[in-house]
Parts: sequence; C-alpha cells; structure tokens
Amino acid sequence: MLAKRIQPTASRARRLYVELMFQVMGRALQAVSEVDSEVQREARALPEGFLFEMMVMPAGPRLIVEHVGDGRFHYHGSSAPRSVDVSIQFKHLAHAFLVLSFQEKTSVAFAYDRMLVDGDVSSAVRMTRVLNRLESFILPRIIARRAVKEYPADLHLPEKLVSAAKIYLKIATLFIQTARA
Repeated sequence: MLAKRIQPTASRARRLYVELMFQVMGRALQAVSEVDSEVQREARALPEGFLFEMMVMPAGPRLIVEHVGDGRFHYHGSSAPRSVDVSIQFKHLAHAFLVLSFQEKTSVAFAYDRMLVDGDVSSAVRMTRVLNRLESFILPRIIARRAVKEYPADLHLPEKLVSAAKIYLKIATLFIQTARA
C-alpha cells in the first residue's frame, strides 16, 4: 500500500529534477559558449541558426539551444522558434534521470538504446562533445569522470576552477534575467 503512494511521488520528483537539469544545462551551454574557446571551436562548425534539442519522449521536459554565430549558443527554454535541426530524445523519463543524475554516461545510455538521435548524426556527436566539455568544467572531477566518455587530460585544476566560476556566474545571471522578465 505504501509503495503505491511513494511511486507517483518518486516519478514527480524525477520529472522535476530532469526539468531543472535541462534549465541549468541550457543556460550552461549558453554560458560555456561565451567562456571556452574549445566549445566555441566546436560550435563554429555548426551552421548559424542551428537548433539543438534534448528532450524526454513523447512530450516531456526539453531544452532548446541555438547556434547564433561565432561559436555562441542561445538558450531558448523549452520552446523552439522553428523546427529543430538535431534532437536527442530519451525514450523514458527514468533514462533521462540516469544520465542527468550522472549515474550513467551518455555514451552508455546510447549503447543501451535508451535514446534516439533525430537529425544529422555528426552534429549530434559535436553537441555531445560540447556537453561533455561543459560537464568536465562544472562537475567535480570524480563525478565528471562518471558522466563523460573521456575526461580531458589537458584540463587542470586552475583552468577548471576559473572556467567553472565564470560559467556558474553566467548561469546565475541568466536565471536572474529570466526571473525579472
């Protein structure tokens, strides 16, 4: 009887967590594209106006970012101004939760067929590299190693701390701007 009451609460908590993580990740993608030259280099290969979506199927939480040029991303929230170019879709909320709570690497989730890619695969791989770089900056090393396929060998503590501080400051600024709007 107790299990029947706990299950919906756990599912709602997972959904709220995934929604919050998508909001943080979207703003973090915008922030890291303003801070890191490696991310800017990766993003420059994408066409201007390129829209990227990460979502939970069928109509769950989502994040949308747009490449606005010069290696910069703009976070659109959960609504796209037009159709997206690449969409990475988790098949179930539980699968998204595993990845976004850093219990499972994105590459492992893809290997276990827990996600789909709709659109150009090379652009999806490029965006995955950007996400991995972002996670390497903003997560503690021990957690980042669990989250990304390969932790960057050239990312040393001073650079990580300075970049992470800049990214977190920009994320906070973007949240405040959203709250004021």
